[in-house]
Amino acid sequence: MASSKVYVVGVGMTKFEKPGSKDWDYPDMAREAGTKALDDAGIAYDQVQQVHVGYVYGDSTSGQRAVYELGRTGVPITNVNNNCSTGSTALYLAAQAIRGGLYDCTLALGFEKMQPGSLMSQFDDRTNPMMDHLMALAELQEFAMPPAPYMFGAAGREHMERYGTTLEHFAKIGYKNHKHSVNNPYAQFQTEYTLEEIQNSAVIYSPLTKLQCSPTSDGSGAVILASEAFVDKHGLGDQAVEMIGQAMVTDMESTFTDNSAQSLVGKEMSREAARQVYEQAGITPDDVSVIELHDCFSANELITYEALGLCADGEGGKLVDNDDTTYGGRWVVNPSGGLISKGHPLGATGLAQCSELTWQLRGTADARQVERAAQPGGVALQHNIGLGGAVVVSAYRKAQ
Repeated sequence: MASSKVYVVGVGMTKFEKPGSKDWDYPDMAREAGTKALDDAGIAYDQVQQVHVGYVYGDSTSGQRAVYELGRTGVPITNVNNNCSTGSTALYLAAQAIRGGLYDCTLALGFEKMQPGSLMSQFDDRTNPMMDHLMALAELQEFAMPPAPYMFGAAGREHMERYGTTLEHFAKIGYKNHKHSVNNPYAQFQTEYTLEEIQNSAVIYSPLTKLQCSPTSDGSGAVILASEAFVDKHGLGDQAVEMIGQAMVTDMESTFTDNSAQSLVGKEMSREAARQVYEQAGITPDDVSVIELHDCFSANELITYEALGLCADGEGGKLVDNDDTTYGGRWVVNPSGGLISKGHPLGATGLAQCSELTWQLRGTADARQVERAAQPGGVALQHNIGLGGAVVVSAYRKAQ
């Protein structure tokens, strides 16, 4: 069966907030983000034929409870949990339904209501899904707590040892993303810091300081996807953004056989997902103008430059030194401020990335606008990773 084209026709998100700082619950978040996406598409909820809802921390069928804020129409609703790539996994499933010709209009929605502090396992009476990764990493770098900064910090240390990357390279990424967030009203943090403030903030796990780490966050994001027939029927061509490539990749044997901290935090998954997307879309990294990637920690942004093919292995630091990943450079990476500054409500992160790139391609990103992204032929790239593991990479272009 020939695959159908997939279009983003509506996006919406809440402002990301510090956990507990706002008096709201996940149904409130979902109602706000979902209503914004429907209004953006100019459609009613009863035109949505299938829904995928992502969240990591919550009871079974929280997805239904969240979506019932938009309506109760009997359509299929699935609950999705893929760690930090949960939002993009919901997006992947919603796109798959359009691509396969099963539906003409689907909704991907994600939310998270989180606890303050570092991510920790919620269950101590069963196998930790990250245990194999942690045990393999402990053979390379002495184990430390909390687990997430330990894992990504260890990948950063390995990069330093292999390629001569410096502490300043990672700090500059934190500096860039906080600076970008100043222009994003949806960001949890909108403060610009000096490079010295980034470097001198509390060390969480070297080379990572506090201002190079994404925070826990509350918030929601939503994306309406549609087929070409739906776009034509409803006159949505002017606002539609085509998804020209998408891939999901999970851990491969190389994750554990490479004897590499970078592989254990998903670099090779990311590389393979990007390869598939470039092939599907018929593009190269040079065709891309704007990128939203998973900077849960500054170290992961740097190694992801290499995984996405923006440079060769070991040359991520050169991109930083040359300002190749900010305004005026070859790409603008994380114009939203990224996870480091925008925030990271796990189930919403991938959908917020899609929202940002949709605004960029439409030319409606206001002070964050990457000018060449909104020009004819502009291409955007999205990367979202969850350890344990899954990576989703997507490419977009304004509908022709």
